Amino acid sequence: MPAGQRARVAGWAARRSRVASVPELLDGQVGLDLECLDRVYLNGYVPNLQVGGQVVTFLTRHLGNPIPSPALFNRIGERFRTAVTAFAGREDIPVVRFGKDDRKADVMRPHLARAAATGRSQVAAIGISQEFQRVFTGYDRAARRPGPPQYGFEKADRRVSCVYFYLWDDDFGPAFIKVCSYFPYPIKVWVNGHEWAKRQATKAGLGFTELSNGFAAAADPARLQEICDRLGPGHIQVLFERWMARLPVPLTATDRAAGYWWELSMRQIEVSRTLAFSAPRHARAFFESLVTDNLGMGRPDEISLIFDRRIQSNTDSGFATRVVTRGVDVTVNFVYQHSRIKEYLKEGRALRVETVVNSPTDLGCLRRLAHLPELQRKARDANRRLVDAQRVGQGSVLASPAFERVALPTTTVAGKRAGALRFGDPRVMALAGALCVLLNSVVAFTNRSLRAQVATLLASPYTANQMSYDLARLRAKGLIERVEHTNTYRLTPDGQRVAIFYTKVHDRLLRPLLAAHAPPAPPELRAALHTIDRHVADYTRDAHLKAA
Repeated sequence: MPAGQRARVAGWAARRSRVASVPELLDGQVGLDLECLDRVYLNGYVPNLQVGGQVVTFLTRHLGNPIPSPALFNRIGERFRTAVTAFAGREDIPVVRFGKDDRKADVMRPHLARAAATGRSQVAAIGISQEFQRVFTGYDRAARRPGPPQYGFEKADRRVSCVYFYLWDDDFGPAFIKVCSYFPYPIKVWVNGHEWAKRQATKAGLGFTELSNGFAAAADPARLQEICDRLGPGHIQVLFERWMARLPVPLTATDRAAGYWWELSMRQIEVSRTLAFSAPRHARAFFESLVTDNLGMGRPDEISLIFDRRIQSNTDSGFATRVVTRGVDVTVNFVYQHSRIKEYLKEGRALRVETVVNSPTDLGCLRRLAHLPELQRKARDANRRLVDAQRVGQGSVLASPAFERVALPTTTVAGKRAGALRFGDPRVMALAGALCVLLNSVVAFTNRSLRAQVATLLASPYTANQMSYDLARLRAKGLIERVEHTNTYRLTPDGQRVAIFYTKVHDRLLRPLLAAHAPPAPPELRAALHTIDRHVADYTRDAHLKAA
């Protein structure tokens, strides 16, 4: 081996020898473990202005117009835009027109900083942008017939002007409300749970150290967690109502009295768990260990593991686990339908785990803001299960009794026979490999989804009856449990240990050692095995055991 290559191999081995395991880093090296809502992005919509017939009713019965003409939309929009201009002049608020490639957050950051320095709630700046929005367009249903026009309305994507009110709020810190200037005037609301928690901790006199969008340390971590747990839909609704009473909007007080007002639903919710390490070197070591573990599981020659498995016949998308490296920054993404869980190293000193829910139905929740607590609970559970799976994945050791309970036939307490899951059996190893997909530790799986993964790994026919039998074995051994009132299952902690232990021993020890006599095994290992073979041959010859 050339000297340069030997040096690179030695350096890689030295770096690996210094990488601590996930359990070692999570047990004793974490100074702050905090769960909190992060970015909250909401839709504001008028429930009774969603179909064409409701539009006609609004324009005629409510506004008193004899003809529901689309021209009335422009009249209301122009009144709104005029009110925004007057409001900005009266309050001395800067107005910014966003360019096509502008990053709005970067453009508005100086304005928000100046507003924050004053210490009072205010509109920091107003942004104007041209964007595509889903709005109503009108058409004449009687265009080819004589007589007065008969207008109908349907939704279409059109490029219209939107007004961004960037706010500094005494309770929430930075936030914005975006109002579309065209009918039916959809709204977007953005707030940040960590910034809300910082404001509340400051008001409560609780000392803390900031970590960009989060916390690095706190004088009383338990009290800080209690603050984060308090944030709910009521706080966000109060913020929304408070600012809607101050800002110019297309709908009037008369409209609201008649039932035409916005309600909030969840568009994108980020629920995070931050584990701040006591020393930055531990955080870097954690991610080295985490990435190494992902590289070796499933497809050791790729940094991206893509499974693309459908859960149900109507599932829009499947699963994917991707490890992405940009320079020295690493992000691990676990994708599920429209949503994902991402892990990354924050400012070199904390592990951030975020469940990003782009569609609440992915987690079985309704979209209205009132269902935020349920969504947050499920997202927190997903974050915890992912970390637990990674902790188990690097600390999976089966004691002899536990191994025998799984690998040999047993009888349950109820007297039912539980078939063996014998190590080395191709079907059992394929089953363990499918269960090892980390996503199955985060999101419950079905008979169908697991069977597809097992069949892929087994590379031979695998029937639904075989899957049902294997699920029964797994349940009898206590390795999986059925989710109540559903046809889905999840791994138990014992199930995680068994699946990962089986897979690791087989894929990382037995297979590499059986193939260690040839490349790509390191030359040093091949030479050592050759020496062992020679000595064994010598002992065999000396004992006169060599075949004639």
